[in-house]
Amino acid sequence: MDVQTIRKDFPILGREVNGHPLVYLDNAATSQKPNSVIQKLVDYYQNYNSNVHRGVHTLGTLATEQFEEAREKIRRFIHAKSTKEIIYTRGTTDSLNIVAYGYGRVNLTAGDEIVISPMEHHANLIPWQQVAQVTGAELKYFPMKPDGMLDLDDVRKTITDKTKIVACTEVSNVLGTVNPVKEIAAIAHEKGAIMVVDGAQSTPHMPVDVQDMDADFFAFSGHKMLGPTGIGVLYGRQELLEAMEPVQTGGEMIDEVDFHSATWAELPWKLEAGTPHISGAIGLGAAVDYLENIGMEAINRYETELADAAYEKLKELDGVTVYGPKHRAGLVSFNIDGIHPHDVSTALDADGIAVRAGHHCAQPLMRWLKCESTVRASFYFYNSLDEIETLAKGIKDAKEFFGHVI
Repeated sequence: MDVQTIRKDFPILGREVNGHPLVYLDNAATSQKPNSVIQKLVDYYQNYNSNVHRGVHTLGTLATEQFEEAREKIRRFIHAKSTKEIIYTRGTTDSLNIVAYGYGRVNLTAGDEIVISPMEHHANLIPWQQVAQVTGAELKYFPMKPDGMLDLDDVRKTITDKTKIVACTEVSNVLGTVNPVKEIAAIAHEKGAIMVVDGAQSTPHMPVDVQDMDADFFAFSGHKMLGPTGIGVLYGRQELLEAMEPVQTGGEMIDEVDFHSATWAELPWKLEAGTPHISGAIGLGAAVDYLENIGMEAINRYETELADAAYEKLKELDGVTVYGPKHRAGLVSFNIDGIHPHDVSTALDADGIAVRAGHHCAQPLMRWLKCESTVRASFYFYNSLDEIETLAKGIKDAKEFFGHVI
């Protein structure tokens, strides 16, 4: 991984913050964008800005071609069978809501069970809470080991014949835990349940094969994987998507409409109401090109090296608590004794280090950790081992500033 060469592709990484070179360690919130993605967006707006699917003029044809070409790139990237299984959405949250309301609300009844993990982002928790309240289904949680991992024996005990939906993140956005979603999916299917996977924190960082995983639904966001904000993807098995009713209606998702009824277009457009985020989809296609050029296996290996280095470096620091398992994806959440996470983040920002402080949209997990919030440093392939050293020094400086003895 030639990190210094890669960094030249990202204009923002060359800037300074508060008089220091930017050390961007907030990639779990959103990633930075390479020139190729930025220029793809500029190219669309400058040269063929038009709506898709609705016109036969030259600009409309070019826009539609690029829009659908990006869908095919995404299909290959996650190894879906068909582009009919690739639904453009506004992001992971939108995708999971479509599953919860378009599938869960219709198919669940009182006495059914929804099973999720305690480490879920609110996007994969609140929709299931709402659906459970409306349908009378019971929302259950997998037990979690003290290090923040799931035990498959506990998974087997929790999923029952009443379970209809299992929803789980592939990678925790707080703990960095990499969950065995393939094995969980197999257990869910043995009981006749469907498997919903939140791939927001995995898709940008490791190879994804939805067929090998045997996921029924899989959701992710473009902005966490070099793409624009406001664009996401819902993968679903074609037969499940075919059976779903649209959550939103109007626009290009129709086939025939009269004054009292309507029929729907075929997949994937059936679930894409209104004018889509055209530039976002095209930009996401460019992001996929960039990631594939480097290789997801190489990205995953390098980020594991960064995460291991950060974990070991922070564990060495007195008064620092690191949360989650030793072996993890590319992020580290921590707290410094006696210093509020927001103060730590502010102190690090003074040194040009961008991290995230808060509950990370995972308040139930914070309660499980017995804290209100944490500081989170999250990495991408354009980060360097030198930046891990800078982070460690910044933490020491913060401790000193707030009166800790180093």
